[in-house]
Amino acid sequence: MCVEVSAHAAHGSRRPGEDRRRRVRRQARPGRVRGRGRTWAELEDEVALLASGLSGLGIVAGHRVMIAVGNRLEFVTTYLGVLRAQVVAVPVNPRSSVDELARMMADSGTRVVVSDPATLPAVREACAQLRAALDGQPSELDPDLLSRAHRPRIVVVDETPAPDEVAFADLMAGPARAIPPLPDPEKLAALLYTSGTSGRPRAAMLTHRALLANLEQVGAVEPPMIHGDDVVLGVLPLFHVYGLNAVLGAVIKHRAKLLLVEHWDPIGVLDLIEDEACSVLPIAPPVFAHWRGVEELADRLGPVRLVLSGSAPLSSEVIEEFTGLTGIPVHQGYGLTEASPVVTSTLCSQHLQNGSVGAALPGIDLRLVDETGDPVPGEDPGQIQVRGANLFSGYWPEGTDGPSAEGWWSTGDVGILDATGDLFLVDRVKELIIVSGFNVYPSEVEDVLREVPGVRSAAVIGVADELTGEAVVAYIVASGSSPTAGLAEAADAHAASRLARFKRPTRIEVVEELPHTPTGKVQKGRLRGMERRRALGLLE
Repeated sequence: MCVEVSAHAAHGSRRPGEDRRRRVRRQARPGRVRGRGRTWAELEDEVALLASGLSGLGIVAGHRVMIAVGNRLEFVTTYLGVLRAQVVAVPVNPRSSVDELARMMADSGTRVVVSDPATLPAVREACAQLRAALDGQPSELDPDLLSRAHRPRIVVVDETPAPDEVAFADLMAGPARAIPPLPDPEKLAALLYTSGTSGRPRAAMLTHRALLANLEQVGAVEPPMIHGDDVVLGVLPLFHVYGLNAVLGAVIKHRAKLLLVEHWDPIGVLDLIEDEACSVLPIAPPVFAHWRGVEELADRLGPVRLVLSGSAPLSSEVIEEFTGLTGIPVHQGYGLTEASPVVTSTLCSQHLQNGSVGAALPGIDLRLVDETGDPVPGEDPGQIQVRGANLFSGYWPEGTDGPSAEGWWSTGDVGILDATGDLFLVDRVKELIIVSGFNVYPSEVEDVLREVPGVRSAAVIGVADELTGEAVVAYIVASGSSPTAGLAEAADAHAASRLARFKRPTRIEVVEELPHTPTGKVQKGRLRGMERRRALGLLE
């Protein structure tokens, strides 16, 4: 079987009974796209070479390696090679800004950064920023972060390396050395940056135990999400925990075929699904909006047996519309980075219910608690707590805010558990915004906007968006007698330089003042009400 990387969509028609024949033919040949297919045996050899190459760079167990690479085969090889070497993987969004990269490099103590052509300019600038800060030059990086920082080496994919950089091909030059088996599954495997339940983005500490446990929990679901002969679409970003463990990890466990897609294109992906007979589609909710109105959608998705939606809630109306058009069942679940990630699935429900995100996976416990931490009786709403071997070990570096001594961890979400064990999400305890499945914490965006000269205060909220689920909207107040003309544009330009695209406000409103409570807290509920009225056409 193959792990295949695709950066384009091939065209073809599907005839009755052809799916299995196509799959057998593909298993017998390598991938076609730029010669970038790998059998599992070939991938195993490359992973061993990568692990040995890291050792040659002086990287030892416990060191951190950042992976700033898109959905390419090199990501898969690097991630698995890092885990093989018992080093810690730090996958990051390839679209992260220079400042974000520098902060994550410093915070994680990254010693090596693997970069592809798309990320290399930002990675180089971030490394230069970090080196300058370590040399004592003025920097916005906190002293606490710099205390953990190192001067990372850059490994370059498909580009000519600078004198102090390493070519990815040279890292794989071999020979492969024997690496002892993992002595302790509690060893740290990955740091995944997430907003968590408070503050600036922090890295969730995921051990080998947590990652493997969630694969076992998902594998125990009946009917299975993935079979060994499935062709699984790899369109979800691999740096995100959903693509990393729920998709890549599950494909490896079942030795299915993963067809990676480097760039999202709604119609091109449909062509690829049809031509390559993809049978399982793990996708995020915005995909459904992109495919709405596509002609002959049911025929285009003919090979598909199952759609799995995650990373953000999907409305029952969207599910009913999609299934009515295509006849394909859509199952969704609830997950978090800190849970590696899958917690519930509608595949575990006794029966499908509108609005439900399913029941807990085997080996995972759920409960609801009130403000004092006591269990909520009956079917009243409460804060969701999770317990299971798939949970993280706390936030880097001290392991803070992890599971309690009894193993329970509070997710920050509010839900309802019905008598059958199905979970219904009600609200968020915190103000996290989820854009295309990615977490955006308002305080981070607000801090950036307040850096703009002339901005006295800022408030950021999430609003409904048809394509991304939610979008970021900001309200800013000018300081003193500062002119307001051009202030929104200046704030937008500054946000573009400091934040990843998905964190940037889609709209910035300059207002005279923000609504506050008597204690001085911004009343974001009133701002959300204004946005709802605007969406209904009641407010210009």
